[in-house]
Amino acid sequence: MSNNHAWWQTNIIYQIYPRSYQDSNSDGIGDLPGIRQRLDYLQSLNVGAIWLSPINPSPMHDFGYDVADYRDVHPLFGTLADFDRLLEGVHARGMKLILDLVPNHTSDEHVWFQESRSSRDNPKRDWYIWQDPAPDGGPPNNWTSFFGGPAWTLDERTGQYYLHQFVKQQPELNYRNPAVMQAMLDQMRFWLDRGVDGFRVDVIWLMIKDELLRDEPDDPAWDGVTPHARLQHIYTADQPEVHDLIRQMRALLDAYDDRMMVGEIYLPNQQLMTYYGAAFDEVHLPFNFQLILAPWEARAVRRLVDQYEVDLPAGGWPNWVLGNHDQHRVATRVGAAQARVANMLLLTLRGTPTCYYGDELGMEDVPIPPEFVQDPPAVNQPEIAHIVGRDPERTPMQWDASPNAGFAAPGVQTWLPLSDDYAQINVAVQSQEPRSMLAFYRALSALRRDSPALSIGAYQSIDTGVENIFAYTRTHADERVLILLNFAATTHRLDLSRLGSEAEILLSTGMESTGKIRLRALYIVGNEGIVLRLP
Repeated sequence: MSNNHAWWQTNIIYQIYPRSYQDSNSDGIGDLPGIRQRLDYLQSLNVGAIWLSPINPSPMHDFGYDVADYRDVHPLFGTLADFDRLLEGVHARGMKLILDLVPNHTSDEHVWFQESRSSRDNPKRDWYIWQDPAPDGGPPNNWTSFFGGPAWTLDERTGQYYLHQFVKQQPELNYRNPAVMQAMLDQMRFWLDRGVDGFRVDVIWLMIKDELLRDEPDDPAWDGVTPHARLQHIYTADQPEVHDLIRQMRALLDAYDDRMMVGEIYLPNQQLMTYYGAAFDEVHLPFNFQLILAPWEARAVRRLVDQYEVDLPAGGWPNWVLGNHDQHRVATRVGAAQARVANMLLLTLRGTPTCYYGDELGMEDVPIPPEFVQDPPAVNQPEIAHIVGRDPERTPMQWDASPNAGFAAPGVQTWLPLSDDYAQINVAVQSQEPRSMLAFYRALSALRRDSPALSIGAYQSIDTGVENIFAYTRTHADERVLILLNFAATTHRLDLSRLGSEAEILLSTGMESTGKIRLRALYIVGNEGIVLRLP
């Protein structure tokens, strides 16, 4: 492997939703000691970095994204000592640990906000965004919450509204006050000093708002379904001043050895690429969510991959994401038959892949009965809960066929229901099956790790003449690898003799095909992906 590449370029990042990974104390909620119990499993997946969704103290109005104390661990998840032991275990296995950082807003129970709302002349008043009511007494402008309703809540005591783009218990910090940035850097320093390897920064593109608080225009392309999409968010997102904030965060990281930052950003390429920084002094990786949002068709996926590669600034490192805690699971979106193809795509494209826990098993969304729905956008908007609710992709990890799937002790009420299929779709069963989804994932991740072409090589898409096939090469030094992905259920015969006479099968999604094949008459069956070594 090239010494010119950092760990965050060559490794797979694996996201864990801590509530749902492993319950060690029989309260039905996953925790840090539980994750520590599963480190050998994580190592067996050949992942190089683990990203934890928020573990800070929080009243859990948005499941930890409403932080009440940036410098501690929520008792549900354990203690700081538990965290230190987990970090030690991760590092002992040669892996890295990335924490979720939520700088855009705090909990309304955070001491900063408690002070801020106590009076209009409190020194921390302008640490948050306060505004007088409109002339009619209503909200100061038309800004809306991602979770439904206005983005403003009136504080009766002081007679002003405060801003929140999520639940009302998540007031937004005012980064036009430099003291706020210094305070947030101090929170980051606390974890960096503890040995954390980096941060995934929540909604980083929202961190600063229009200074004049102007109304946002209607979006003529609104689908009429999700209320937040009714407006064009030109004053609450992607403001020019946000880049200076990110540069300050990056400067802090660069003062440490080998740390990184990935930013959550939902923007088109042209804007997304600016978050690398003109001097590559902002986020190391602006999250690229295009595979989650794209139609699952070979031509569409090829087009977006090719365009992303063109749009990357020279020297910018690519990254790809197939699933996370905010999006329906990949096996649900593309179908169980295509789930292996999707994972092969993710782990063979150029750049850093981020995987979501359970996708290595083919876990799917779990239907949540109304009485179990917990996610704020679904609770607040029950009529579109099936569209905006995120509980279905956050259900407990499926470890074995015992009651509660090995996630929690038998008889414990788990915080979300388990999937009906856990007796078949679980780690224990799939570890015994040589061609299971898990076996395939392990083989694929090992192949990626051991192949310089797959981990750091150049990318080039290939024309096959078949619209359902996405084909590309990865090349490094004298190693050439060809990836063929069939997005359809039909078998195709390809003539790829221009690439050579024959090739060696390194891995197929069915894990049945091996040996040499002729490139002049190459058959790829329905829903199959193949990785080939070219001569």
